[in-house]
Amino acid sequence: MSDCGCDKARRDLEEYLRNEVCNTEHAEIREHLENCPACRDEALVATTLTEVLARACKETAPEQLRDQVFARLREVQAAQH
Repeated sequence: MSDCGCDKARRDLEEYLRNEVCNTEHAEIREHLENCPACRDEALVATTLTEVLARACKETAPEQLRDQVFARLREVQAAQH
C-alpha cells in the first residue's frame, strides 16, 4: 500500500472518520495516519471534538434552569408589548 500524503489525508479526514471513503482510500489514509504524527494528532482532535459535541447534544438542561429561562423570556416578551 502507498502512503497518500498529508494533503490527501487532511483533505479527506472528515470523510475518513465517518467511514465515507472507499476501502482503498480508507486503507491509504489509515496507513498515513499510522506513520504521520501531525496528521494523527489532527485526526485525534477531530475525533475528540466530534465525541464531545455528540455528548453535549444529548444532555438536557435541568428542569429548574429551563423554568428560569422560560420565565425570563416571558418577562422580556411582556415588556416589549
